[in-house]
Amino acid sequence: MRKLLPCLAFAALTLLGACSCGKAEQGGGSAPFFAKGADISWVTLMEKMGHKFYNAAGQERECTALLKEIGGNAVRLRVWVDPADGWCGLQDVLEKARRAQALGLKVMIDFHYSDSWADPGKQPVPAAWQGMDPAAMAAALGAHTREVLQALKDAGVDVTWVQVGNETTNGMLWESGRVAGTNAGEFVRYFHAGREAVKAVFPQAQVILHLDNGWDLPTLNWFLTLMKGNALQYDILGLSLYPSYWEDGVYPDWRPKTERFVANLPALHRNYGKPILLVEFGMPVSEPEKARDALEYILNRTAGYDYFQGVFFWEPEAEPGRIGYPYGAFADGRPTVAMDPFNQ
Repeated sequence: MRKLLPCLAFAALTLLGACSCGKAEQGGGSAPFFAKGADISWVTLMEKMGHKFYNAAGQERECTALLKEIGGNAVRLRVWVDPADGWCGLQDVLEKARRAQALGLKVMIDFHYSDSWADPGKQPVPAAWQGMDPAAMAAALGAHTREVLQALKDAGVDVTWVQVGNETTNGMLWESGRVAGTNAGEFVRYFHAGREAVKAVFPQAQVILHLDNGWDLPTLNWFLTLMKGNALQYDILGLSLYPSYWEDGVYPDWRPKTERFVANLPALHRNYGKPILLVEFGMPVSEPEKARDALEYILNRTAGYDYFQGVFFWEPEAEPGRIGYPYGAFADGRPTVAMDPFNQ
């Protein structure tokens, strides 16, 4: 059984390196790197708001350092093109990435290709790209990707993984990049523009194709089969899993969707030939014991799947009373028992 690992409600995730076997090597050795990480993109905003973080002993810690203290080895940071308030823009991402690099944590960059949130329900074109034709849009996407990654490289940050788009099950940069039915729109053009920019700056970085609802095999098969037919090139399949989203006044049982997610992994790997990362995982912060059980289930049941390369908890440091997000894994600035499986 693989050793379970810790982090800001931070999960595990393995990287692919440049080797032909599709596995990353740690420190130049032959052992695969199993990353355990979290998206902590809100951290600088939370600091600005006056929020602080503490370890189990009650000692104040900077959030990224706390992640490392409890066993984390990776962070995921989202990038927006021209955010109105600057958060998740280039300079903010540089600040957070420098902290991770200084601590020896690996870095995943998550490009939304939007000025704000992009997800399956919305993929808005950045204001500066409005009205562009597909060729110009692809060029702008590539230039933005290169600009951010080159700035990170110039700052001494080594980027390990890059998401070209966020939860792109319905495509990105709507309407031209929308994916529906048998129509891939301009999504492949846009994705490849991002991929080429990634490889130009960080040739060894692994490009992630990110889809939501990792429990929904029919939808995943539809999208991935369509992309396979369109010769989409990517290195890792990234999935999201939120098994207990609020429904009908209650948080549903985490087991059905979590069990389906784990059961889907062998078929996804067999059919599409890619390693898999759970790049977003979240559970209600008000039910930390259930979050612990769900995460433990995932880690234990995937222990024999060498192609399953880990889990990133999404914004575990956020709390309803601080940032308004109810699916994190901290209480009063401290990690909850949701993180315990990483230490077993």
